[in-house]
Amino acid sequence: MDISNLFTAMPGALAQGLVWGIMAIGVFITFRILDIADLSVDGTMCTGGAVCIMLMQNGWNVWFAMAAALVAGLLVGLVTGLFHTTMGIPAILAGILTQLGLWSVNLAIMGKSNQAINVDKYDLLVSLRYIRNVPIWRNTILVVAVITIVLIAVLYIFFGTELGCSLRATGCNSNMARAQGINTDFNKILGLMISNGLVAFSSALLSQYQGYADASMGKGAIVIGLAAVIIGEAIFGRIFRNFALRLFSVALGSVIYYLVIQTVLWFGIDANWLKLLSALVVAVALAIPHLKGKYFTSVKRPVAKEVD
Repeated sequence: MDISNLFTAMPGALAQGLVWGIMAIGVFITFRILDIADLSVDGTMCTGGAVCIMLMQNGWNVWFAMAAALVAGLLVGLVTGLFHTTMGIPAILAGILTQLGLWSVNLAIMGKSNQAINVDKYDLLVSLRYIRNVPIWRNTILVVAVITIVLIAVLYIFFGTELGCSLRATGCNSNMARAQGINTDFNKILGLMISNGLVAFSSALLSQYQGYADASMGKGAIVIGLAAVIIGEAIFGRIFRNFALRLFSVALGSVIYYLVIQTVLWFGIDANWLKLLSALVVAVALAIPHLKGKYFTSVKRPVAKEVD
């Protein structure tokens, strides 16, 4: 094994980790802030890319195409939210239903299971070809890093507003929030829309980066997002207390995840086992707090006071 091959592949893994980091921030909003497991992410991860690629093929500017992908993600979140709030469907089942329906929607958008876009024919914002030997302002790593910082700043400002605080309160304790006059159903829908909008935006970047949108490109996306959230919290949780830094730690968790994956591939492990490895990592990380509390926390018994 030539270690130079590993170092050569690392910039690409870093860029891909940053792109998926935006998706992971979307997962963080539903999973940690709203306390909802939104499985529609796997479908949305294709929808954004499909919308972006098809619009660019039809002559749209890359920024307008990405904005349209963001709006498509917002609509996906709206559908999932309405399933959950107005129809009374449990959140996890609402996400599954949306994900299932998106399979047909994504195929209808693309016309077939795969649509490619050539970096030589279209003015892409990011690309695998923009990693080396390009002007610094075109470098994919820098571009995605700047976009990520801007998104984190916008989210930090939003969640500091009255509406953002009410959304966070809904996730902490929906019954108490409702008792305080907060419209929890609206907040759940809003949170799902923001989350899926970020996922679709990440998908638009990913489809440009890899040069195509594929109907199956979102398979396992929720696992990758959860892995990024958990890795970021495990490594930076004690350091990053500020909300903006917590969002940043999620993006860093995604980067670390892809750097580790690249290292694992360099060791020669079959790529077919990566999904299983990711699932096991997430399962163990989610189980640790429960197991720690169940088996390793000593119960302190009250000491009886002596009576004179």
